[in-house]
Amino acid sequence: MTSNIERFTERHPRVVDTMAILALFACTALGTSLSVPGADLPHDDRLATLLAAISCLGLLKARSHPRIAVAVATFCTVATGAMGYLPTPLLLAPLMMALYWLAVGTDSKIAYRYGLVIMAMVVITAILDKPNSDMLLLRTVGPVMWLLLPLVGGKNARLRHDHLESAHVRAAHAERTREEEARLRVTEERMRIARELHDVVAHHMAVAHAQAGTAAHLAPTHPEQAQKILADLAGTTSSALLELQATVGVLRHADDPEADSLQPAPGLDRLPELVTACESAGLTVTVTAEGEVRSLSPGVDLTAYRIIQEALTNATKHASDRAAHIRLSYSDSFLSITVTNDGTAVAPAVPGGGYGLMGMRERANSVGGNLRAGPRPEGGFEVATALPIQPHPQVNTLADRQEATP
Repeated sequence: MTSNIERFTERHPRVVDTMAILALFACTALGTSLSVPGADLPHDDRLATLLAAISCLGLLKARSHPRIAVAVATFCTVATGAMGYLPTPLLLAPLMMALYWLAVGTDSKIAYRYGLVIMAMVVITAILDKPNSDMLLLRTVGPVMWLLLPLVGGKNARLRHDHLESAHVRAAHAERTREEEARLRVTEERMRIARELHDVVAHHMAVAHAQAGTAAHLAPTHPEQAQKILADLAGTTSSALLELQATVGVLRHADDPEADSLQPAPGLDRLPELVTACESAGLTVTVTAEGEVRSLSPGVDLTAYRIIQEALTNATKHASDRAAHIRLSYSDSFLSITVTNDGTAVAPAVPGGGYGLMGMRERANSVGGNLRAGPRPEGGFEVATALPIQPHPQVNTLADRQEATP
């Protein structure tokens, strides 16, 4: 019921104000006829009624200009009191309503200052009108108590309004934050899928291109070797299709009946297959391992495989000596991977490296590692990364970015 009244008030403030003003005018008109035994009232109450009407009409501006409404109501109330009328709650009703809107629309200190001045004017008028009256207490204490009520009520209404507005602002901010977080997560997921697709397609297509070119070159003079390379090419394209199927599979719903048939993500256990595919494309790859081989978490295992895959892809496309060296170094908490070539490498001319190098850095940072890639002083190109045995994702700081910058 209360909420319906509040909604009606917000939608039709003029109607509500008009009804309230009519009720207040009736109260004020009734107040001019009230007195106590033995008190003399003016015989002609038309002036008091006119003053009551003026004070009520001033309330039409109480919402937008509360100070004007208070000034008009104060003048009319003081004038009515000076005529000998008893300052009852009915006679003070327009002034009380004006003070309420003043407390709602202005600062509490300002409202109370206005209230103190008005109380003093009403009380002084009552004392000067009949200083020896037996009802002096009723003429002084009564108006003060009644005029305090709208000030307190208006302050509470203002606090409640501010609280509700603050709650609405917080709710809107929380909603925007949730939407932004959802968009950010969608963007991150798209970037992850795009990175996976880049790693799969770029590597296998580069190897397939090199295998096809080598087979075409050897076909006229060495048909047996060409036939073997073409067989490897079929394996390369088949592996590309399988990995592409597994990568795109993340877009499927968890209840997809075919989701269980997708092969697991690749890891360092498939490094020999990767080396064989690169060698069939004409790239000589050597692998050395140092330290005790440790079991890696799935995320770190996939990251290590993808970084080596991207490094070998770049070597296949750019290394002039057609050779690459992979060094795996295990420690208690880190796996260090270095992929180098001794020829002249042409790195993508993009700030911070190409999309492949950017993807490698993002992968390393996502599991709490770091990556450095760039030309070597003695010639060639090097990709070096240190990955934790167990991942601990962290936010990239400026120092991390500087360390990873080639």
